[in-house]
Amino acid sequence: MLDPQLLRSDPEGAAASLAHRGYTLDVAAWRELEASRKELQVQVQDLQNRKNQSAKSIGQAKARGEDIQPLLDEVKHLGEELGQAEAAFEDVRSRQQAWLLDIPNLALPDVPEGADENDNLEIRTWGTPTEFDFEPRSHVELGERDAMLDAPAAAKLAGARFAVLRGPLSRLHRALAQFMLDVQTTEHGYTEVYLPYLVSAETMTGTGQLPK
Repeated sequence: MLDPQLLRSDPEGAAASLAHRGYTLDVAAWRELEASRKELQVQVQDLQNRKNQSAKSIGQAKARGEDIQPLLDEVKHLGEELGQAEAAFEDVRSRQQAWLLDIPNLALPDVPEGADENDNLEIRTWGTPTEFDFEPRSHVELGERDAMLDAPAAAKLAGARFAVLRGPLSRLHRALAQFMLDVQTTEHGYTEVYLPYLVSAETMTGTGQLPK
């Protein structure tokens, strides 16, 4: 998620960078939402201060033997106004948060523009590509042919971009994961950690897994 301070300080610059990625940032709409956020934040703080001051005055008036009912009424009224202002403020913040989560990361200035992967530039390579004496098939085609990969079942279980693996392919997946853990923990100083299978939506959002 982009730092909201970046959009507050330079929305035009962010919009120009995002345009290279094919994302159109409505700067005018963002400015309008940001203005509402600032206005409501000031309003909430002002009402909270006034409510606190009035509540403090109740004790002072009571000590002097004065009628405190007008002050009680004022505190009640300010509390109602404060509740409405806080609700409006949280609504604006929620809309900003949802918007920020939808905006992609900014590209570095030296990243070339392109409509799709066909416009990618090859910066460097490693090794020599294997030349086959036959037409190689993709892992998806091979997996589906031998009933080791089931994308439709995965879509029903978890949505797009997932896979159900069976038999040898599932074992290979498990072996590769175990190999990676062994190498990283024994040779590169990583500490293995076992985590719960289920996590909160907040955790998924904070790690960039949501929204998809």
